[in-house]
Amino acid sequence: MECVVQGIIETQHVEALEILLQGLCGVHKEHLRVHELCLKSGPNLGHVGSEVRLLCDLEHPEPWTVKHVGGALRGSGAEQLSVMVRNMVESKASKNVLRLFYTLGYKLDHELLRVGSAFHFKRGARITVTVSSINKMLKLHAIDDTVPVTLGIQVVEVTAPATSENYSEVAAAMSSFCEYLAPLLHLSKPGVSTGVVPTAAAAAASLMSDGGGTTL
Repeated sequence: MECVVQGIIETQHVEALEILLQGLCGVHKEHLRVHELCLKSGPNLGHVGSEVRLLCDLEHPEPWTVKHVGGALRGSGAEQLSVMVRNMVESKASKNVLRLFYTLGYKLDHELLRVGSAFHFKRGARITVTVSSINKMLKLHAIDDTVPVTLGIQVVEVTAPATSENYSEVAAAMSSFCEYLAPLLHLSKPGVSTGVVPTAAAAAASLMSDGGGTTL
């Protein structure tokens, strides 16, 4: 399982966000350059569709990450949470895993190149924040021939691993952390569009002027 929220930020304010994150977390950013392939199951694998994401970290090409994202938690308890709680299984594999999924009957739905930065830290939960531009390939697997999908906008995703026993505590820790980012961006459950924050420019200017100052 994992807890997740997403949002968007204008590229011109990304540096300010990174300064804020570094001050909040006390860790340096890591460069993010990930080739993501989304595979969907064919009809021979049953009536219920299945989606698998293969992630190749181009900074460290081996091993690949195989990520199967399931459905979101349902019910009144889940609705009251400010983050999405969803089933997620993640494992590591060699680059030959793509050929394996093709053999099993999966088809390539789309592929993306995510370029940006990532922050990994512990703050009531093991939280990861990624800030990245999303790019599509003009040719199959052509990671050096891409165009941005979100021109002038970067996607921010906050995730934390959870279990059926502790997801409420993890969600609370994430929500508390996300409040610090509110001056720069709206974060919400995936699929809920909230747009950019009107006051982001002023907040970014303030952060840039004091260099992110305080580590909380």
